[in-house]
Amino acid sequence: MGKFKNLISIHDLSREDIDLILDTAAKMEDVAVKRSTDLHDKIMAVLFFEASTRTRLSFESAMHRLGGSVLGFSDVMSTSAGVKGETLADTIRTVERYADLIVIRHPLDGSARVAAEFSSVPVINAGSGAEEHPTQGLLDLYSIKKMKGKIDGLTISLCGDLKYGRTVHSLGMGLSHYNVKIRLAAPPSLRMKPAVVDEMKKKGISVEQVDSIEEAVSEDVDVIYQTRIQKERFGDIREYDKVAGQFKITKKDAEKLRKDAIILHPLPRVDEIDSDVDSLPQARYFDQVYNGVVTRMAILKLLFSDA
Repeated sequence: MGKFKNLISIHDLSREDIDLILDTAAKMEDVAVKRSTDLHDKIMAVLFFEASTRTRLSFESAMHRLGGSVLGFSDVMSTSAGVKGETLADTIRTVERYADLIVIRHPLDGSARVAAEFSSVPVINAGSGAEEHPTQGLLDLYSIKKMKGKIDGLTISLCGDLKYGRTVHSLGMGLSHYNVKIRLAAPPSLRMKPAVVDEMKKKGISVEQVDSIEEAVSEDVDVIYQTRIQKERFGDIREYDKVAGQFKITKKDAEKLRKDAIILHPLPRVDEIDSDVDSLPQARYFDQVYNGVVTRMAILKLLFSDA
């Protein structure tokens, strides 16, 4: 076993741990191009009980670039869990016999931690309900550091669905280890959970809550992290309809930013960033996608090494 036993939550990581992952991700930039055989004897199982494009494919790409093998599923209705009602515990106790590591995405909060309790091999949380998405948070931190040259000293706006958006929960907690100013911009019904805000404030960072995209996309901001309003997380479609289409970044908004500011987005995008923003130098969300490969390579390497 390597540096980490599992990767379930950003809460489980210290700043030293995060910095190690980000530094290792930087080293993986060359490895990603040249390829490696470091994990040639390892098999990764990807168990995606929920839809995914970037997370699943970047994990698979990361494992292949390190020389490992991949098995798993991305359609739960093709499995015993989806069709026959097999419990998550039994699925995990079966799959651990086939693989050296399990990557799981599941629609229920706490599912990844449950999986880790029943698994004898490392488990990586690739998104659990609306609570967390730690590897996305880490690749976002790596993107900020890579594109801005640092994290400390930045002013960062987290925008959109801050209540159900698991990516902003992980990123917010990751940022709390650094000397940053955070601006939280969301409709009143989609504000960040008080427990997350309180935790960030306890770490001593500046947190400001605003109600408009204009306050979030301003000249003093270094990083805009935009998220979509997640229709699938709403129990009542009428509540979704009340906020759908709000907090959209237009080209006019983005042009107010400094030239060296960056706009990030975990994707998929629906209508919260106009497509004509894509041509601006601040739009870096498609560059951000590739950073998921090297960050996840770093995580896999550290799980299997004594670095």
